[in-house]
Amino acid sequence: MKAALAASTPLAFTALRFAIAAGVLIPFARLRAPFLPGELRAGALLGGLLAVGFAAQAVGLVSTTPARSAFIVASSSVLTPVVAFVAVREHPRTSVLVALGLAGVGIYLLSAPAAGGLNRGDLLTLLTALCFAGQIVAVSAVSGRYDPVRLVWMQIVGTALGAGAAAAVFEHARLRLTPGFLGALAYAAVFATALALLWQMQAQRHMSAARAALLFCLEPVFAALTSWAWFGERLSVPQWAGGGLILAGMALASLPRPGDERARHV
Repeated sequence: MKAALAASTPLAFTALRFAIAAGVLIPFARLRAPFLPGELRAGALLGGLLAVGFAAQAVGLVSTTPARSAFIVASSSVLTPVVAFVAVREHPRTSVLVALGLAGVGIYLLSAPAAGGLNRGDLLTLLTALCFAGQIVAVSAVSGRYDPVRLVWMQIVGTALGAGAAAAVFEHARLRLTPGFLGALAYAAVFATALALLWQMQAQRHMSAARAALLFCLEPVFAALTSWAWFGERLSVPQWAGGGLILAGMALASLPRPGDERARHV
């Protein structure tokens, strides 16, 4: 995404990415059956949360780094209990409150306060984390009622439409169809969106949700390493410590409740 944004405005890139991903998923979504009204409402809610989240992430990446973005987005796991409490009055465990504290300190250290602290891109990325936390809560509420692949497809279509509308209103869309941009767009749409969602859905049928959540904790680590290899990004020792605290908070928040055989996580 960071590489693609050198040749495209962020909202236009997000709209294109998800439009292509929606086309890739059409053969898997069983679209011949009519959509139920409740299914459409669920898809609109999930799509709206993803649209705002991914659009904010793309715009934020213009002024923040890939590693910082990834670690801040990772805090969505520990923000989820807060959203669940506000939305459905699910009281968080003490361990979750500790996890939130760890993530908060981690974000502070990651933002390099000695160099000016959180920038505009970081704040937009925090909005992304909040939207993704809301999406996790919404999925847990509706996933058992409707076909999950159709819900994923509606989310992706909703994100494409929302980002496209935002691009038309808020930015002068710019696209330079260079080979590098087309490669980044294809990778983001096919591998990082369509196939990743399908693989995640398939894999989580064969493992506990808590175990899957712990594996998701590796995402910002891979992002930081890739940004180091690709862009030469360097994080200071306090920033690495901040990322580690966010990962620790994610792991703590992902632990199942006592007596739960299978925690829910999407």
